[in-house]
Amino acid sequence: MATEAKRAKVVDGAELSPLQNFLQWCDRVGLVLSSKVCVSKEGTVAEYGMLATDDIEEGEVLFTIPRPALLHQGTTKVSALLEKEKSSLESSSGWVPLLLALLYEYTSSQSHWKPYLSLWTDFKTLDHPMFWSKEERDSLLRGTGVPEAVDTDLANIEREYTDVVLPFMIKHSDLWNPNTHTLELYTKLVAFIMAYSFQEPQEEEDDDEDEEEEKAPNPPMMVPMADMLNHVSNHNANLEFTPDSLKMVCVRPIPKGDEVFNTYGQMANWQLLHMYGFTEPYPSNSNDTADIPAANLYRVATQGIQSDLDRQLREEQWEMVCEMLPEKAAFVFGKQGCLTDTELHTALKVLCMSAEEFSEFKENEGWEEDEDDEKISQAFSNDGLPELKPSWKRLIHETARLTLRSYGDGEEKLGENAVDGDRALMEDKAALAGLSCRQQRALQVRYGQKRILQRLMELTKS
Repeated sequence: MATEAKRAKVVDGAELSPLQNFLQWCDRVGLVLSSKVCVSKEGTVAEYGMLATDDIEEGEVLFTIPRPALLHQGTTKVSALLEKEKSSLESSSGWVPLLLALLYEYTSSQSHWKPYLSLWTDFKTLDHPMFWSKEERDSLLRGTGVPEAVDTDLANIEREYTDVVLPFMIKHSDLWNPNTHTLELYTKLVAFIMAYSFQEPQEEEDDDEDEEEEKAPNPPMMVPMADMLNHVSNHNANLEFTPDSLKMVCVRPIPKGDEVFNTYGQMANWQLLHMYGFTEPYPSNSNDTADIPAANLYRVATQGIQSDLDRQLREEQWEMVCEMLPEKAAFVFGKQGCLTDTELHTALKVLCMSAEEFSEFKENEGWEEDEDDEKISQAFSNDGLPELKPSWKRLIHETARLTLRSYGDGEEKLGENAVDGDRALMEDKAALAGLSCRQQRALQVRYGQKRILQRLMELTKS
């Protein structure tokens, strides 16, 4: 049910002049905001957010954004040049054209998107872990996978800037200036894209001819207004794409005074912190996960082997497992069980084979028949894990134990004890309030992962 549209409403008064300027710009570009919502800095979970000023029913359109108001390499003032030179702007991220557009528009006083981009005077307020010191990341987030992901990001950003972006800017020095458009600004804009961009879903095609050829994902784009909505896994609004516009639609009733939440996808807290700089409070994130590196399974599987023959067998088995898994693979566990059940099933089945079974397996070049995916999924759910073969349960249990040790709580702290320190902090409201925002977010990530691993140990205990 549509509601009467009106001029965008501001609730915080004169101090929000950048927001007022943005809302006036929205009017000029034809962005239509429902009379039942307002943009605010108060009463929201982050710096900006959207609140319901009246009860909103499922199906109501909260705002409509015309496609010309979107900011991407096709709408920027330098779009013709980016299109002409696109072959020289290819990179592993696929973000270079949008980043060059943002570098230009963000620093141009005449930019059409200036009222929008002026909402962010310093992208470091996003507080991605890439803006933390390395010491802080390694200390607070050890074992979570975030420090390694950020180190990879920063190395890739610097390589992309040096090898692709800088030569292009020097070639077109009338539009870009390396002294202004620095690596530091480039890194901040990468964080901006990570936190606020959207990717339009690929159109579904009925043709089966190119079934095996995967289409490259659509490039990211900036969507003014939509990017001001905050995220929770149990969201109440969703962005819909049409040929002429993008629409934010209510997906369940929103009472007056509640915040309007979009979803950024099914993301664990470590992914939210890495990509967006925030977390959901434990235990509200139903999509939280903990990764068990495949290398940890190998370490457990090779412990205690006495004979050279047994060690050789295990090495051959692991070599075959690695051929079936991606590089630096991890087994992912969520709150209801294993999310990479097929991969874990394969690894355990191979590692627990006798010499005779493994020899037959190699001769047959694998299994003769595919396993039932539904049965595998059930076997590695929380309900099925206690019923696994004892040898499989032992490997999972000890691998979870080894992974818990990686959080740096001390080698002597295992199982229940490995979680005690973080649990005490979570339950002590005064102590929790005394932590910095970074410490609190890191705690949410660590504790959520540890609880999943602890539960896994309980389910696979002999």
